[in-house]
Amino acid sequence: MAPSRDRLLHFGFKATMFSNSDEAVINKKLPKELLLRFRHLIPGHPLPLVWTPSCLAWLLKPMLGFSSMWMTASPAQPLTPHDRIFSFLDVVTLCRCAQVSRAWNVLALDGSNWQRIDLFDFQRDIEGRVVENISKRCGGFLRKLSLRGCLGVGDNALRTFAQNCRNIEVLNLNGCTKTTDATCTSLSKFCSKLRHLDLASCTSITNMSLKALSEGCPLLEQLNISWCDQVTKDGIQALVRGCGGLKALFLKGCTQLEDEALKYIGAHCPELVTLNLQTCLQITDEGLITICRGCHKLQSLCASGCSNITDAILNALGQNCPRLRILEVARCSQLTDVGFTTLARNCHELEKMDLEECVQITDSTLIQLSIHCPRLQVLSLSHCELITDDGIRHLGNGACAHDQLEVIELDNCPLITDASLEHLKSCHSLERIELYDCQQITRAGIKRLRTHLPNIKVHAYFAPVTPPPSVGGSRQRFCRCCIIL
Repeated sequence: MAPSRDRLLHFGFKATMFSNSDEAVINKKLPKELLLRFRHLIPGHPLPLVWTPSCLAWLLKPMLGFSSMWMTASPAQPLTPHDRIFSFLDVVTLCRCAQVSRAWNVLALDGSNWQRIDLFDFQRDIEGRVVENISKRCGGFLRKLSLRGCLGVGDNALRTFAQNCRNIEVLNLNGCTKTTDATCTSLSKFCSKLRHLDLASCTSITNMSLKALSEGCPLLEQLNISWCDQVTKDGIQALVRGCGGLKALFLKGCTQLEDEALKYIGAHCPELVTLNLQTCLQITDEGLITICRGCHKLQSLCASGCSNITDAILNALGQNCPRLRILEVARCSQLTDVGFTTLARNCHELEKMDLEECVQITDSTLIQLSIHCPRLQVLSLSHCELITDDGIRHLGNGACAHDQLEVIELDNCPLITDASLEHLKSCHSLERIELYDCQQITRAGIKRLRTHLPNIKVHAYFAPVTPPPSVGGSRQRFCRCCIIL
């Protein structure tokens, strides 16, 4: 059914003759995906909830190049569908639209429609020449490009890209293993507006890259160089001196980093919000305390695997970083209840805590979290073997229990019993609970929990029942060698 006369007048169009044959031709040329994607694409107009073929034909017929125009825009409410619609489409749909007609080809491939491109789904097919062609097509329009996992893209293609797309702000090269320091040199030379750069797993990156970024990309706010294990304190020093506005820094797996690197960050990055130091094994209290004292806006810290840190870090966080929301300290076995008590009493905005294998903590930590951290949503206590039902009872009765707590991980907590599940019944927002290798948890206890929280996902493991010994001695229980032994 075609749009009503009132609808047409609302958009400021005057309709003339419209034949079913015209509609059939249009629908034949339209990609099927487009019939679904045009819903709500023109802001400011109450479009139909469901686009019928006739309605799409009414909107799109002038764009298909037909000679007999059947609608004209009124001066009172001008509407240019191609300018508004194509800018909302993704890469796949734009490419399909480009095959509809010559007119659509021009509109779909206009660089202004290619401001955000994500090629992750095509990573196996993307080679350097593809990136070069895209950069030439998009030019200065391109603001965001993701080449995550595109193993075929190297320095030459990215140099062409940098030369053509000088307004790029967000660039994801995660897993582009052919990328070297030459790419960062190109970005430094041509892309001064770059704000977010992901170089994770680009293992050829060295300190030279960080020095180049420091010199040419002063607006850089987020940098991911996880697993770039050639980076040392000298690279970090060069980076932060030129990019003092850094807000997020991901250094996961940069195993050569020492406390000296963190001192440079603490001294030059007062805007830092997120810091990931997972498995930076040489980090100690000295470096992290400098971060706490210099980065008061810190909201997310991952120090999992930094086994040298002690309660001094938790005290420094409590005293200097009241906005902390995420703390991941898995496998930091020197942390105790004393440190977490100070943290909980000062950081009331905590939402996620990973305390896996913090083997010294007891119910005392859970009591403090239940009292002082009303926003807690995710809590991992895996392998915290001193946790008991009493600690879970306090957590279940705490400020976060009823409306906030969504995930709790208790696998390998041997003292936990079905009583803990009873204490968690009032956690109405609880979505997932981990109970692997909790030997005292039973199927009956899980079933009772699900009667109160029917949508909860329970991950547990129960060993199969040991089969009874064979009757009548029909086969030996031990082989001959074992009998001899």
